[in-house]
Amino acid sequence: MRHARFRSRLRRFANLKKVADDNQEQNISGVEESLPAVSLEAHVAALSADRDQLTAEKAELKDRLLRALADFDNFKRRAERDRSDYVQFAAMDMVRDLVPVLEDFRRAMKVETADKEYAKGIELIYQRLLETLKKAGLEPIEAAGKPFDPNLHQAVDRVTSEEFDDQTVLEEYQSGYNFKGKLLRPAMVKVAVKP
Repeated sequence: MRHARFRSRLRRFANLKKVADDNQEQNISGVEESLPAVSLEAHVAALSADRDQLTAEKAELKDRLLRALADFDNFKRRAERDRSDYVQFAAMDMVRDLVPVLEDFRRAMKVETADKEYAKGIELIYQRLLETLKKAGLEPIEAAGKPFDPNLHQAVDRVTSEEFDDQTVLEEYQSGYNFKGKLLRPAMVKVAVKP
């Protein structure tokens, strides 16, 4: 009987141990299940925060790149325009230096001479020089009989006149020229004014 009691106690103890082990496993697995779930959620939240930060950095870098590309395109356009202006107006100084020579030929044509061939030669040289300078971009300014424009004319003489409208150019002392639309030299003129 002693043996039977011992066996019965041993079975109860084994059952209790088994129940305790099962409970411990359930508690441990419950803890393990709850811990990874919390850790997993925290990990997902951390990854989401990293993703959001990287997305913001990507957007900022993309914006900076687009701005840099726009600045570069603007620089290229500005450099091309400056280069074009330089090429277009590079001959301006040369033409400016040749205008007095053109004016000298014009004055030489006005001088009376007995040698008609000499006068014809001067006139041909003047016409050829004028045409060459026009091809380069020289544009004579028409002044006589036109209204006075301070942007194109320089008034060196004012004459009171009843015959002409106020501020009308009466006479041109020195021709004025534009070079490709820009003023090279204003015309020196005599202007009529009302009394």
